Formats: sequence, C-alpha cells, structure tokens
Amino acid sequence: MAVYSLENEQIKISVDTFGAELKSLKKTAADTEYMWDARPEYWKRTSPVLFPIVGSLNNGSYRCDGKEYPMSQHGFARDMEFELRKETKEELKFVLRAMEETKARYPFDFELELGYRLDENNLIVSWRVANCGSREMYFSIGGHPAFLCPIDDNGVQTDYKLLFDTDSKIIASIIGNGGTLSARTKEYTLKEGMMDIAADLFDEDALIIENNQAHKVSLCNPAGQPYLTVSFDAPLFGLWSPAKKNAPFICIEPWYGRCDRETFDGDLSEREWGNKLAPGAEFNAEYTVTV
Repeated sequence: MAVYSLENEQIKISVDTFGAELKSLKKTAADTEYMWDARPEYWKRTSPVLFPIVGSLNNGSYRCDGKEYPMSQHGFARDMEFELRKETKEELKFVLRAMEETKARYPFDFELELGYRLDENNLIVSWRVANCGSREMYFSIGGHPAFLCPIDDNGVQTDYKLLFDTDSKIIASIIGNGGTLSARTKEYTLKEGMMDIAADLFDEDALIIENNQAHKVSLCNPAGQPYLTVSFDAPLFGLWSPAKKNAPFICIEPWYGRCDRETFDGDLSEREWGNKLAPGAEFNAEYTVTV
C-alpha cells in the first residue's frame, strides 16, 4: 500500500492505493479537512469505490450464465490493491485488473480505472470500466464519499441542511430487509431546494433517490451557505450516514446501479440500473466535488 498526493493553490488530496480510496480533501491555505477520517466506531472507510455491484444482493449472491456467485455488499474493488497508472501535477490514475481472485466472484475480464484530477477548487473523480473479454459484461459502479458534517467543529449536524438543484420535492426509496430495496418510499418537501438534516433522517439506512431527480447536492452550514457540492450525471444517488449513531459525516453517493429489490430473483443481466459492455467497449463517468 502507498499514499499519493496532489495539491494546487486551492485544494489538496491524498489517495491510498488500497481501494484507490480518497482519504483526504483539504483547502490548501486553511488546511480545513472535508473527508471523514475512517474511525471504526462509526465507519471504517472514507470514500470507497463500489464495483462490480452497488448495494446488496438478495441472499448475498447473483446468477450469471446459470451459475450462482457469492458477492458481498458493494463488491470487492474497495478491498483490493490498485496499481498507480499515471501521476502528474494535476492528476492521479489507478487501475485494477481481473485476476483469479476476482473471477471466483465475478467471471469477467475487466479493467477498472479510477482517476483524481484537480481543477482550481474542484476535484474530478473519474471511472473507466473496460470489457477486456470476448462476451458481454454486466456491472454497476458508484461512489461512496463521506464528508464531514458538521465541518470544522461548527455547530451540530441538525443545524445543517442539504441543498438540491431542484426546488420541489425529493422522493426517496427506502432500504428494507437484508439491505435490499423495499416497496416503500418517502417524500421530502424542499424549501428553496433545501432539506433539513433531521436527527432521524437516516434511521432506516440510506435514502436512494432514483430517476434523475437531482444532479447536484450541497452540504450547507448553519448559516445556510454551501461549503461542499457534489455534481454528477448519474441517474441515481444515495445519501447515507450510519443509522442511529449521530455520526459526524454524510455520504453523497453518485451511482450507476443499486441494490436488488426485495422481490428480485433474476440474472445479473436483469438488475435494475445495471450497465452492460460489449467486448472491447468502455464505460466512462465522473463526478465533481467542489469546496
């Protein structure tokens, strides 16, 4: 394992080759930290990549070509060592390739590349998935970055708000048994695009917001001012903090995929919001964190 860093006049980051995980995002001048520090009493991660699935599978397994494969929540990439592919003054790129260990759980020849690029006060996180095999490949991918809330010991979390690039309402799907998706939803009315961060907001686990309801989410301080914004093109995203723990962070998670429904009993190729790649094809996506 090794840690690599990037810095410009406005922000600086550090990334661990284990999971190619972003571990720190700070303002350069003020040295203000924005990322959760992975203390295990709340959550032992900071910003894992979710691949080749997002969320949980029914009964912890999936079917592909008539065979059943075990897979833990959010897949295996977050727990594997990546190789540094590129290092410049503005950008880092890391790569994970299929191997015997991955094929026991995911029978595809893939290449997964994670990139981190600085542009003024923006961090652009990029994903590239390549199908290196000779058959169609099915996968999901997502981010899981955890941002401090409250920030810089300013107030308490319930003084803060979430700001969306929509001003009407947000409808969230609710996690049910075994981490799979229930049929229940909750509707949150927004006031000028803002949602209160109530003490019980995450008592039923993550909120899953589907169908392109928003593409920009900001954390706002007690004065109502955004201090961090996540922008993305992904069709769905998650909001999460550990249930009933009053943890000092909130995850804003752009996703291309999600957990199974409680009633799902299909093949990997039939998972909702899943992606497929022809042999030799690539999938590219990114999201931006602005401080």
